[in-house]
Amino acid sequence: MDLHYPIGKYEAKTSLTPAERDEAIAHIAGTPKLMRVAVSGLSGGQLDRPYRPGGWTVRQVVHHVSDSHINAYVRLKLALTENEPTVKPYDEGLWAELPDSRETPVEVSLALLEFLHLRWGILLRSLQPVDFARRLRHPALGIMTVDNLIHHYAWHGRHHVAHITSLRQREGWD
Repeated sequence: MDLHYPIGKYEAKTSLTPAERDEAIAHIAGTPKLMRVAVSGLSGGQLDRPYRPGGWTVRQVVHHVSDSHINAYVRLKLALTENEPTVKPYDEGLWAELPDSRETPVEVSLALLEFLHLRWGILLRSLQPVDFARRLRHPALGIMTVDNLIHHYAWHGRHHVAHITSLRQREGWD
């Protein structure tokens, strides 16, 4: 198993079929529950264990997903309300080293994810087909569509949940 990419590397898609879109939205909606199950019952020491050598701790992964998905939600709203907005990137590695990512109980980000994803799902389900072709500009990634954004974040949630669940399996924590 590839410890960096336990579900495989992300393969971008800029346009989704209605069925692919529904699947991506369902994955986004399900991420908070999957993340909660992934960390359920872990001790403080287990939460502070890196998911791979040189990787973030489980705690940092949970907070990273929260940080990343907040940014994705804001980017979605910008794409829906502005004409091809340029979004601001951030250094996720530096964010993961901040005290709130290293020390805050994971419950804080689990609760945040639940409510964020509830709003995100409501918004995504309200969109018309034409909305998914709206564009945004990421300075490092170039032009992205709303379809591309939701496809990426559907993968992103599963990717990081798999970091935690694969660590649990390797360590016999199940």
